[in-house]
Parts: sequence; C-alpha cells; structure tokens
Amino acid sequence: KYAFVGLLNSGLPFLLYAYSALYLSAGLMAVLNATAPMWGALLTVLLLGERLTGRRAAGLALGVVGVAVLSRPDAGTTRAFLAIAACLAASFLYGLAGVYMKRWAGEVPARGMAVGTQVAAGLLMLPLIPFSPPPAGVTVLVAASVLALGLLCGAVAYLLYFRLIVDIGPAGALTVTYLIPLFGVLWGTLFLGEALSITMLAGGVLVVLGTVFVLRN
Repeated sequence: KYAFVGLLNSGLPFLLYAYSALYLSAGLMAVLNATAPMWGALLTVLLLGERLTGRRAAGLALGVVGVAVLSRPDAGTTRAFLAIAACLAASFLYGLAGVYMKRWAGEVPARGMAVGTQVAAGLLMLPLIPFSPPPAGVTVLVAASVLALGLLCGAVAYLLYFRLIVDIGPAGALTVTYLIPLFGVLWGTLFLGEALSITMLAGGVLVVLGTVFVLRN
C-alpha cells in the first residue's frame, strides 16, 4: 500500500510537475493543481459508486471551463500544452490516490502513511537518476533547494496534511486546496517576477469556484 500510494501521490506527480515547470509559470501550475479534488469527486463516482450531485456536477463543469480558459489556443506552444496536460495528469493522480486511500487504506495511521509513502516514492524513483542526471554541477544552492523541497514541501507538508485528515477529516483537509493557487501565484509574482494576466485570473477563479462546489458539504 505504501509503495502504490507513494507512486500515485508523490513519485509520478513530482515527475510530471518537474516536466511542467520547464514550460509553465509557478502560478499556472498552482492553479492547475487545484483541480485535484475535482478529479477525486469524479473518481469516487466512477470507482466507488457515489452519487454525482448537482452541486458537484456544477463544480466539475466550472473546473473544465476554467482549465479551458487557462489552456486557450494562444497560451503558448505545443510544449506548453503538453506541460498543461502533465500538470492535469499529476492532479488526476492525486485524486486517484485519495480515492484509493479512502477505500482500501483507511486503516493505516496518518503518520505511517506519510512516512511510508515518501520513503517508498523515493526508492521507486532512485533507478531513474542515471537516465536524467543534473545538466550542470550540483552547487550548494541547488543542493539546499532540493533538500528544502524534500523536507519542507514534501515530508513536513505531508505529515501536516495527513494529520489534518485525522483531526478534521478528509473533506476538511482538502480545503487547503483553496490556498494553493493563492500562494502559488503570490510567490511566483513576488520571487520569480511572473506576470498575473487577466486570463490566468479568470481561469483561476473558475477553478477555485469549481473546487468549492465539489468540496462543500
């Protein structure tokens, strides 16, 4: 279970996001990441037989429109479209992992799931290192950045997230999704100098509204 969830919830999404980061802004990636609960809602209907309510259907529709706005024909090159598809695939895997944990791994303790999935994902990704070595020498700054991503954005974040699932339930924990586009766009603007376009703002609002409809009790 650890290996499977680690692959779905960490290993494969991280690979897809790493590819997307070559061609997309951090803000756009954060907005696309917010579609994960929509995928989860759709998969619970398809795989677990849950009823698709009108509210959830409206949320899914808003999400589709939002992604369409963000992926408009003049948004970029073919590589940009592939990067958007990779981002959406990563979000799909997050949704699939959530459905799997809800149905088949609900008895696993939150801390054990957080640690076990991260270790399993790391071990599964190790064989890929020789096929994609760093393009240049690894500097101290690069090493520190990788450690920060792994420890803070990976291990610590997942410990907090799985703890939230225990404390307030999966639906409540998923509301952190509302904050991802906000902070993704904010950090991209402040630290990377990314521009906030009207199209990204409109598409982001639609995606977040769709997420609200899907998650709202």
